[in-house]
Amino acid sequence: MKRSYYWIFISALSIVSLSAVSWVSVKKAPVSPSFIVDPAAAPSAPKLSLFDNYVTELYLHAHLASSNLDKSVLKKALIGYHNFKKSNLLAPNRAILTIVDFNKSSRENRLWIIDLDKKQLLFNTLVAHGQGSGDDLAQNFSNIENSHQSSLGFYITNNIYQGKHGKSLVLNGMDRGFNTNAKTRAVVIHGAEYVSQAFIKVHGRLGRSHGCPALPPELTSQIIETIKDRTCLFINKSQPNYTSSYLDQNSAESDFLTSSNTQQATL
Repeated sequence: MKRSYYWIFISALSIVSLSAVSWVSVKKAPVSPSFIVDPAAAPSAPKLSLFDNYVTELYLHAHLASSNLDKSVLKKALIGYHNFKKSNLLAPNRAILTIVDFNKSSRENRLWIIDLDKKQLLFNTLVAHGQGSGDDLAQNFSNIENSHQSSLGFYITNNIYQGKHGKSLVLNGMDRGFNTNAKTRAVVIHGAEYVSQAFIKVHGRLGRSHGCPALPPELTSQIIETIKDRTCLFINKSQPNYTSSYLDQNSAESDFLTSSNTQQATL
């Protein structure tokens, strides 16, 4: 009986000793370096430039998402606008930007006119493309006379005249090789009866021009008066062969920063 108590005592002592050794071992085990996080080494989100923040602020403030304007198209248009402005090509004190996005169907409102100072969308409406560019979607573009195709790129608006389509607005194409023949081709802004929801209802698409960005007749006079005399127009289509010297973002950012500093100094 005494021998049994002895072995029970020895067994219990062994269990306690092993538990203590195991506990001490875990407590003193070194922490693996792979689990140490260095805050300085943690990845951080890339910082947006002041120009990118400006694009985002305008996009949100003017509620351009709800009008289905692609933010990347807005950014391209703003880059061109600020490069025009830097070169003193635009009318002073008239911060008006017009965008046409031919990535969209002719059944959509694919023309936007924005007051950049007020961060306000003034117009969002239908606009036609050229007969030679395609049916519902504009696919082909040209700078050649009698092609009846639309021309991509940056334009500066000019004077008003009365033509066969009534009140019309002359356009100066600024992108060499893409739209610089706008005047000789008589590519202008004018109204046309085929730019309407009624036409879409019957034909499934808008009517088409000879290359002009034609507008709904009921809005033509208002739009022309708003954008006349040296404001910026950008006609967009996502095509790899389109290039423009006015899409220099660094130069545009320089003008934007200069303008922002001037505005702050006058406050």
